[in-house]
Amino acid sequence: MSRKIWVFDTTLRDGEQVPGAKLNLYEKVEIAQQLKKLGVDIIEAGFPASSQGDFEAVKAVAQKVGNTSDIMITALARAVKADIDSVYNAVKYAENPMIHMVLGTSDIHVEKKFSKSKDQILQIGVDAVKYAKTLLPQVQYSTEDASRSDFEYLWKTIEAVMKAGATMINVPDTVGFAEPEEFGALIYKLNERMKNLDDRVLLSVHCHNDLGMATANTLAAIKNGADKVECTINGIGERAGNAALEEVVMALKTRGSIYNAETRINTKEIMNTSRLVSSFMGLDVQVNKAITGDNAFAHSSGIHQDGLLKSRDAYEIVHPEDVGLDDMELVLTARSGRHAVKNALEKLGFSNLSTDEFEGIFEGFLKLADAKKEVYDHDLYVIVESYYEKHDANNVNATSFSDQFYDFDDLQVVSNASFPSASVKIRKGGEVFKASAVGSGPIDALYSAIAEVTQIDVKLVEYNINSVSRGKEALGKVKITVEHEGEKYIAKAADTDILKASALAYINAINSIVVAQLTPVNN
Repeated sequence: MSRKIWVFDTTLRDGEQVPGAKLNLYEKVEIAQQLKKLGVDIIEAGFPASSQGDFEAVKAVAQKVGNTSDIMITALARAVKADIDSVYNAVKYAENPMIHMVLGTSDIHVEKKFSKSKDQILQIGVDAVKYAKTLLPQVQYSTEDASRSDFEYLWKTIEAVMKAGATMINVPDTVGFAEPEEFGALIYKLNERMKNLDDRVLLSVHCHNDLGMATANTLAAIKNGADKVECTINGIGERAGNAALEEVVMALKTRGSIYNAETRINTKEIMNTSRLVSSFMGLDVQVNKAITGDNAFAHSSGIHQDGLLKSRDAYEIVHPEDVGLDDMELVLTARSGRHAVKNALEKLGFSNLSTDEFEGIFEGFLKLADAKKEVYDHDLYVIVESYYEKHDANNVNATSFSDQFYDFDDLQVVSNASFPSASVKIRKGGEVFKASAVGSGPIDALYSAIAEVTQIDVKLVEYNINSVSRGKEALGKVKITVEHEGEKYIAKAADTDILKASALAYINAINSIVVAQLTPVNN
């Protein structure tokens, strides 16, 4: 029978310790609501003793998200009375509250951080647990820097705090020092002793990613008896971050026969949660990151695309639908093969092309792909039209498409505190349109001017800009998400001029909407 693994999410505490990722009360509650929807078992909502603002945020999470017994709300305390009181007074409003405290067990922490003897530190921990138990029945004790601790002293501490009433024991790899085989062996020994002492106490792990092994160490711990895992969304956290919740959960789901363990996570909410956390914290997800990266389900290699179109299992071990995405993405580039291009054309309605026609269109595709990093659906329409203009103007497929799409020509943007404004010049077929607009900022003004030309009602959902190179000639990459009539469209563009890249991305999004309007006609 598959074991249940408890998922403890510390995005709102450890994740928020990333410089610049501070959340306000509203944002913490919104993320906590999404974590509840995701199905985590425990939310660590913050560190109440650190500030009055954090105390109020933890209290709000307890009141608004912890109002049902199916989720536990906790917060972090040092092993001192004032911290414990602060956690209690913040989380007590939840239906199922818990006090979580931490105290070091490694020689480095005991001797250099606290300048006390091991026996003194152990007694501080025992007294803290006994006091916390007078306030709440659920108490977790974390043995900070456990992976670098002397085993017998670590066990002596765990044994003592269990007898004092701790209901969960957390074993952190605080500085990401452990490796999977070593960490698994540690957890195996601790699990055996803990279950012999009191099998009701949960054994938990909290792994950091300093050597890139947080997820691997967490999974090794599960194999060796850990009952609970502490993770963050997108793996954010101190320094190199924590074990990524989505990676641990999907590894358990994908390799069930290996781990014989499962969580209650609703995996279809993974992408929604990832995007919310990324947006509120202002932390972009690494594009090639497992599960939640932009490229996790995107394929541009012709060999891979061909294999995927023949059988999804050829290169796909996790289905994008399982984590809340619509489908895999076949990105059309110069590396794409005939199968992928033919598949894209068929989706646009060009399903009856002869071999000669397709080869001619594919040749046009390759020429454009060499000039552009990525070929969009609206580009394919224009390629098809160009082919028939040269070879068979009377063919039914020769319908004029190019005059349906918008093409950037020029722009001028004025940025100032009072009246940010923008003027644009945009072509559509043989016509040239000009428009000007003001906005709350230069991008708002630019997009308002383009919208005046296109007359397509869209809502800008997300706007991201990144530098993809260094120096004065650095390329700026803009990625936007817009919404039109309930559907979302994602578009990208890159240029050394970030305003031009922003305009190109917006026009690509508009053209994607035009494609969606055209495609049913051709199907």
